[in-house]
Amino acid sequence: MSNHPLLKVEISQLSVAERIQLAEDLWDSISAQQNELPLTEAQQQELDRRLENYPQDATAGSDWEEVKQRLGFSQ
Repeated sequence: MSNHPLLKVEISQLSVAERIQLAEDLWDSISAQQNELPLTEAQQQELDRRLENYPQDATAGSDWEEVKQRLGFSQ
């Protein structure tokens, strides 16, 4: 992977924080085109199940910013 023409820096030379940011940036670029990634039937069923259960306890989950802060990834 480090021979990929778009990578100007060896990933191993990046700090941990920089690698985390790179992973977040990559994920953001993928999620921006999520309509190009079809769900499997099992994934769709799980999403439907969670959506159905959500109104029963809407406070049970955490948003992404809360999760990152709990894990110490907030900047």
